[in-house]
Amino acid sequence: MGAASPQPPAWLTLDGQAASAPAGVPVAGPAARTRAALHETLADVLALPAWYGHNWDALADALADRLDTGPLTLVVTDAADLLADESPVQLGTLLDVLGGVAAGSHETLRVVLREEPGRLPALRARIAAALGGHVGAPPSDAA
Repeated sequence: MGAASPQPPAWLTLDGQAASAPAGVPVAGPAARTRAALHETLADVLALPAWYGHNWDALADALADRLDTGPLTLVVTDAADLLADESPVQLGTLLDVLGGVAAGSHETLRVVLREEPGRLPALRARIAAALGGHVGAPPSDAA
């Protein structure tokens, strides 16, 4: 047997019930296949402030500010498409940012990754790889 894959953190849920209605702010995975598209999508669905710089540090700051107003649940539909056109390091960085915000806030941040049951094992593997293999400093936001 191989080593056990890391379990998702408490703030992260992988959900194979893609047909059920999302409870939270919906984020379409297909609209967030790249880092730039993810930042645009989040700016739109969360109505992030004008100062939001569309980079990982600005995302952490904007989400922390948003959590000052109350709990937040992000529901990523078709989640296997989330950052699918980027290197795996980008998914790891996103998870690091979300985890840091979740740990540092007095309000609750939840992220639900929803996917069709047939695509869920591949998504679980991507998340496990990102959680287990992401070490070091986040990549530069420069292209």
